[in-house]
Amino acid sequence: MALDIRIDRKSGVPLYLQVKRQIEHLIRTGVWEKGQKLPTERDLSRALGVSRNTVSMAYQELVEEGILFSHQGSGTYVAEADDIFRREGKKERLLRIIDMCLEETVNLGFTLDEFISIAQARAKEKKELLRRVKVAFVECNREQLDYFAHEVELGAGVSVVPILIDDWRARPAEVERIIDEVDLVVTTFFHLEEVKERMKGRDKEILGIALDPQLDTIVKIARLPKGKKVGLVCLSQAFAERVKKSLQNAGLGYGDLKYTTTRDEKELQAFLPGLDAVIVSPGRKKEVERLVGRGVEIIEFVYRPDAGSLSLLKTALLEGRRRLVGQTNKEGRRQ
Repeated sequence: MALDIRIDRKSGVPLYLQVKRQIEHLIRTGVWEKGQKLPTERDLSRALGVSRNTVSMAYQELVEEGILFSHQGSGTYVAEADDIFRREGKKERLLRIIDMCLEETVNLGFTLDEFISIAQARAKEKKELLRRVKVAFVECNREQLDYFAHEVELGAGVSVVPILIDDWRARPAEVERIIDEVDLVVTTFFHLEEVKERMKGRDKEILGIALDPQLDTIVKIARLPKGKKVGLVCLSQAFAERVKKSLQNAGLGYGDLKYTTTRDEKELQAFLPGLDAVIVSPGRKKEVERLVGRGVEIIEFVYRPDAGSLSLLKTALLEGRRRLVGQTNKEGRRQ
């Protein structure tokens, strides 16, 4: 990756802002391509002769603006161009909405300071509502349950209850007691019909979402030289089959990809020799790193909710909690 970034300590522009603007320029001009992994904060800070905190601040702001995306334990990457432009479009739309609100504020006789105060109070109220939300996420493999529960940002305080669909099939009464305590049931489109069938008679909102492979995962696998021996280490057969299907949908083949779900170290050691690259499910990377030799590439395969599904989910959380609060208030008034 070309590091065409220049620091001017005499310009008066904060160093982190110089780094941020030049990274953004490299991305927008196509020098750094979508899905490309950026240098680590430590490596870039050394190369530029600045503090790691300077690079960290630049990366953080670019992630918040949707220009970069990061994954814990994997690194920071260039977001897809469509995501960047979509984020810009949303920001412009939001600014128009704010302008309309400001005009209506003045027409109603409020001051701008009063608008700011009311808006802040309303936003705080929404955050407080989310803090009491409980979501059940239903999936067929432990990998996606764990990732959704710990990595997907739904808002401060939102509690995610992971439910393995095999557990629901085996112990329906136990799982349904858990379901009765949540505000929203979320599952993937793979299991939406079954979940709807099991939820008959229950007044709970059910939301289906799409999970897509993370872009850098597919890019890394696509770049593996032909003829390389590749294996998959995961926790469940369901996850392994989904990975194989995703690779085939991307035109990469791997329909005969060998995999293991073992947690036994000796069995894992017997599986790994002879592999040039190992695909791992979330949570198994460090385990495999200890056992493979130098030169073996390890690629973490991560599925994330697509942008549309995530937006729909966050809206459903706010709407669902608002309905529940409204019902509670009505019941209180009736009593």
